Amino acid sequence: MADRGAKAALYDALVQSAKALASGRRAELVDVLAQGERSVEELAQEIGQSVANTSQHLQRLLRSGLVQSRREGTRVYYSLSSPVVGDLWRTMRRAAQEHVAGLEQLAADYLGDRSTLRTITREDLRARLRDGDVVVLDVRPAAEYAAGHIRGAVSIPIRDLRSRLDEIPEGADVVAYCRGPYCVYADEAVRLLTRTGVTAARLEDGFPEWAKARLPVGRR
Repeated sequence: MADRGAKAALYDALVQSAKALASGRRAELVDVLAQGERSVEELAQEIGQSVANTSQHLQRLLRSGLVQSRREGTRVYYSLSSPVVGDLWRTMRRAAQEHVAGLEQLAADYLGDRSTLRTITREDLRARLRDGDVVVLDVRPAAEYAAGHIRGAVSIPIRDLRSRLDEIPEGADVVAYCRGPYCVYADEAVRLLTRTGVTAARLEDGFPEWAKARLPVGRR
């Protein structure tokens, strides 16, 4: 008969990844790193934490094997250790959507009312791109666009959109996208564009889901 202690040790090891993600801030870090490699300083700014606190969270993820790091001069850069980590995060997110009470209200409190926002599916956007009758805006930070983006998309980070509205062709039909279903950047872009008279919609989810579906991706 198999040793009970060995079985317990095995199952304890199997939950190490889940334990490493048992922090909202570490989940945020994985969500950002699903877009591409970032420095500690950039990650700290993204999750609203000090560099020291962010480094502690990253070390926890590193010890669990969920992320990897490299040094370039005085800077340390982190990335997900494999696509499986992104899959794990998406699965946890789906489980929460189906089983965590009150999640829908928490999302609404953060994202605002989405009922008036037009949305478009990945397949519909792919068809529109083939037809060439849509302008696709990547409103994530420029570093994330450079790491990977929907092929044909134009990079206009959300913080720059208001000052760069004149770059959008007159009469264009625009689709904005960002990091995923809980990323607010695309919502903000659609609201701003709509107020200025531009026909705009948001992609149903984000770039990681587009890439996971093996749809056309560009890199710079």
